[in-house]
Amino acid sequence: MQESQPYEPPAYPVTFAVDYPDRSLNRLTTFFRLFVAIPILIVLGSVAGGTWQWSYDQGEAAAAGAGGLLFFGPLLLILFRQKYPRWWFDWNLELQRFINRVAIYLALMNDRYPSTDEHQSVHLDYRYPDVPTELNRWLPLVKWLLAIPHYIVLFFLHIGAVIAVIVAWFAVLFTGRYPRGLFDYVEGVIRWQNRVAGYAVTLVTDKYPPFRLAP
Repeated sequence: MQESQPYEPPAYPVTFAVDYPDRSLNRLTTFFRLFVAIPILIVLGSVAGGTWQWSYDQGEAAAAGAGGLLFFGPLLLILFRQKYPRWWFDWNLELQRFINRVAIYLALMNDRYPSTDEHQSVHLDYRYPDVPTELNRWLPLVKWLLAIPHYIVLFFLHIGAVIAVIVAWFAVLFTGRYPRGLFDYVEGVIRWQNRVAGYAVTLVTDKYPPFRLAP
């Protein structure tokens, strides 16, 4: 008689994970984390703030969405030409990776200063889509609306994440370690947020994000 295999939820196209720091974290930089992070926050703001405009090789203009991530450009190209320029895709992915490295540092999940290019302990990835076969050209017009249930859930999850980080701050100061349960929760919230961003903002998948913290 064949043993039944445990159920494993299907993998979502946007994957995210953070290496758990199984070591003593720097108490001094943890205590002053908000101040220590100011330089990298200025750098991040210089590339992620405002609205920009680019032109591609055929001379047509495409606007970038607020916050530095390209949104309107890919939306228009998916809608009218069923394509997602690879460099726009790469920009969104690398910028999201950078944003997440800074977020992880602020959440005390790593004491290594965020790099502008190295991935460090943060692993965010999504596959470049074959637009004509994998992306519905009309769906980007309503994804922001379809994602509203996620926005509501994330609002409360983020409140819990802030509380978890405050508790972790005290734990690191007194023990040097980040409690694993709190780490997994904060990682799960950020994973959830990245899935929603991949679906509704960077438009790299039409697969609806799951309501779960786990991978």
